[in-house]
Amino acid sequence: MSAVAGRDAAAILREARRIVVKVGSSLVTNDGRGLDEVAIGEWSRQLAALAADGREVIMVSSGAIAEGMKRLGWTTRPRELHELQAAAAVGQMGLAQMYETKLREHGLGSAQVLLTHADLADRERYLNARSTLLTLLGLHVVPVINENDTVVNDDIKFGDNDTLGALVANLVEADLLVILTDQKGLYSADPRKDPAARFIREGRAGDAALEAMAGGAGSSIGRGGMITKVLAARRAAGSGASTVIAWGREPDCLPRLARGEIIGTLLVAPTQKSQARKRWIADHLQLRGAVTVDEGAAAKLREHGKSLLPIGMTGVEGGFSRGDVIAVRDPAGLEVARGLANYAAAEARLLCRKPSSEIEPLLGYMAEPEMIHRTNLVLTRS
Repeated sequence: MSAVAGRDAAAILREARRIVVKVGSSLVTNDGRGLDEVAIGEWSRQLAALAADGREVIMVSSGAIAEGMKRLGWTTRPRELHELQAAAAVGQMGLAQMYETKLREHGLGSAQVLLTHADLADRERYLNARSTLLTLLGLHVVPVINENDTVVNDDIKFGDNDTLGALVANLVEADLLVILTDQKGLYSADPRKDPAARFIREGRAGDAALEAMAGGAGSSIGRGGMITKVLAARRAAGSGASTVIAWGREPDCLPRLARGEIIGTLLVAPTQKSQARKRWIADHLQLRGAVTVDEGAAAKLREHGKSLLPIGMTGVEGGFSRGDVIAVRDPAGLEVARGLANYAAAEARLLCRKPSSEIEPLLGYMAEPEMIHRTNLVLTRS
């Protein structure tokens, strides 16, 4: 039984309930010439095995441009941005259709979700994307995510789907990010050039030494893609998700990982998911406002770890927006907790003393039944 950063490595894999899987173009296309139906069928079978085991799964998949080129009859990848965007637009149709067909064969529904960096940089769009993905998971639908290449430019591109996979893991607070590639995992040097290169079975996400092993910016192996995977692991670790980098052709890779078998390189997040999120809320964000609650609501927060419902609110301060961090104060004005607001200040004022059943009649919609959900709330001292 191995351990990294004080955590049992096999247990990290076995206990992962929400998993983001990223597959590169080499694993879903026929050498870049259109989609590989057999390969996508195999990934769908493995995703279905995870779902049958009670896991929530999200697929981040490349392949749209390659499929678009095939459908357009292009043999050479274009260089002009508008031509790449056109190929992506055509190819997305085939990519979504292929996953829909193959996942449906295993009894799973699917949904196509296209994202840009702007979607995750804007607070409102970030929360909307998060709510959509969590709703899909609750409906036992597999989101198939790709960058929205039809509209992006260099200023708003993620740059690679490894980064996109990490950001999605942050977005949904995944337990595990699995990056499947055409390499076995991380080595101490480029194994194609150094026969003495040592394979790295386990490590800590964010370890600068491991990032140096991956090649660093500008090295040949870095340009080959391993550095983006190691940096993606560091990004995913920010929300407590560990990362596996593994060879995508390993038989039954995903179910074996879920059973605790360490395949490829496991990069462990130094901080567990719940701790990472609570620390982020408590220490790293400025307060944008506050709500005052009655003594009953304050007691439920302090003693029972409950969510904050609108009916317990008696007042609102500030001009905060949805997704801002706000304080929760008791009737004496002492801070009880802080957390992420599900409603803007103007909406919160309308919701004070109202049951959750009245949110939609009052606002015309209901983002969430709580003002602050318990997973986005941390108790504090005044």
